[in-house]
Amino acid sequence: MRRPLSPEAFVDEATYAGTRRPVSLATTLIPDAYTSDGFFAAEREHVFGASWVAVAAAAELASPGDAVATEVAGEPLFVVRDRAGIVRAFFNVCRHRGARLLDSGPQRLGRHIRCPYHSWAYGLDGGCLGTPLFDGSGIPEAEQGVFAMGDVERFDKADHGLLPVRVEVWGPLVLVNLDPSAPPLADELGDLTERLSGYRLDEWVTARTARYEIRANWKLVAENYMEYYHLPWVHSSLVKVSPLKSHYRWQGTGMYTGMCTTPIADSTAEGGWKGLPPIPGLSQADAVSARFVWLFPNVALNVLPNHLFLMLARPQAPALTIEDAYLLVHPSQADAPEAEGEIGQLLGFWDVVNREDIGIVERVQEGLAARAYTGGRMCYQFEEPIHRFQNMLVDRIVGIRRVPAGDAVDEASVRG
Repeated sequence: MRRPLSPEAFVDEATYAGTRRPVSLATTLIPDAYTSDGFFAAEREHVFGASWVAVAAAAELASPGDAVATEVAGEPLFVVRDRAGIVRAFFNVCRHRGARLLDSGPQRLGRHIRCPYHSWAYGLDGGCLGTPLFDGSGIPEAEQGVFAMGDVERFDKADHGLLPVRVEVWGPLVLVNLDPSAPPLADELGDLTERLSGYRLDEWVTARTARYEIRANWKLVAENYMEYYHLPWVHSSLVKVSPLKSHYRWQGTGMYTGMCTTPIADSTAEGGWKGLPPIPGLSQADAVSARFVWLFPNVALNVLPNHLFLMLARPQAPALTIEDAYLLVHPSQADAPEAEGEIGQLLGFWDVVNREDIGIVERVQEGLAARAYTGGRMCYQFEEPIHRFQNMLVDRIVGIRRVPAGDAVDEASVRG
């Protein structure tokens, strides 16, 4: 029987001795990591509060004024493309009395952001425009004197802009980091940018979106994604287009886990990944392969020759995750006569696979609540990426910053 752990134990290296062993000897993360409010709080602070976290698809910020409001580690924030075309991120709070400025989700902003409480206004670059007198404020001229702050002692609008958050755009993603001292994103991406460069992922556009509510811990979503062990029993249709004999690990140096299917099998009557033609200019290997990358901590990139499927995991509670999914295609494909039908079939296939995964990880979440379960042995033939991911997570929890090295070969057997 396991006993509840103290908050101090969650940041103690000794707690994770089993997970730190080589994968052939390792045990999984402690069950509390998936069920405990205390661990969820530690994770918010040490993982999501100190990592490059994906918050939106870059395609959602295609034009000036496009914005997405969300939260990271419990902190309200938003990302926006300003009038100069620069993507910026700010805490989603007014500098006056702290009111939340924007409602959650993607949106289109006008010339400025106006606080709904006292009408302080901010430019899309975060600068304070007025308090509340500004162009278009709607305050009758005869009453504007009441709101003027020109005579307020030592008040300078330049000192009261929105509070910035570090933000970077990489390929199809917008990522933020709440830690001012964290290394730049490039340090954590490692060789991933080079490995995916042939796909020109910064050019792709969103064709479809979907949202899933998953009654399971976000790490179960991640770990299920990064192993092939469950496919024959959970995904009867997926295993036909991603057979064991064509499945490999595909990971180098960087804060990610990677797998690939090569070559991709033809679609079946139950669906598959083919349909739209591959984008032009791919290498011979990329043109016939599917790349599956989980970028730490919270985003999956399913990169195929003819489409991209992103999955952003947004932790809400120890046993609740919101997953936002985006199906992207290259602009050269979007206007083809058959594109609409093919895109619909691709999304339908991903939806079936996703719902199968949701059902099984919710069963795992239920089982992890049993007091008798204390963790299980890794299956090294298939679960090396999970071991890699869990050790990245432990590093962050206990305060270690390091980037794992990759496999010695480009495509490693899933059998370790």
